[in-house]
Amino acid sequence: MTDSMNKSTDSRLIASGRVEGVSVYTRQGEKLGTIKDIYIDKRSGRAEFASVGSGGFLGAGENYRPVPWQVLDYDAQKDGFVVDLDRTSLEKAPAYSKDQLYGPDTAWTSRVSGYYNATARA
Repeated sequence: MTDSMNKSTDSRLIASGRVEGVSVYTRQGEKLGTIKDIYIDKRSGRAEFASVGSGGFLGAGENYRPVPWQVLDYDAQKDGFVVDLDRTSLEKAPAYSKDQLYGPDTAWTSRVSGYYNATARA
């Protein structure tokens, strides 16, 4: 295995620094954006969400759309993640500024989980 994601630790684990900046694609291969950050539950240690950045230029005007981690499938051939979404579905997903995602109000997690019909972990 030669792709950058598999150079991290082993074929099952990945360092968070290797995930940031990795592309996210539709099943048809259209690039939707890149992973900007990973949100990990402090108590369980599980990755809960990844924010996908799209639009903008050099980070200015970029939209951040958190997606539940379980929605992302890693594809070694694409050296990126694949989702069962199209561009329109992602554009309709809840979007937030970086400040909102990093702030103390985590109500966004319920809205995002509801949008993706995902069950928020307790």
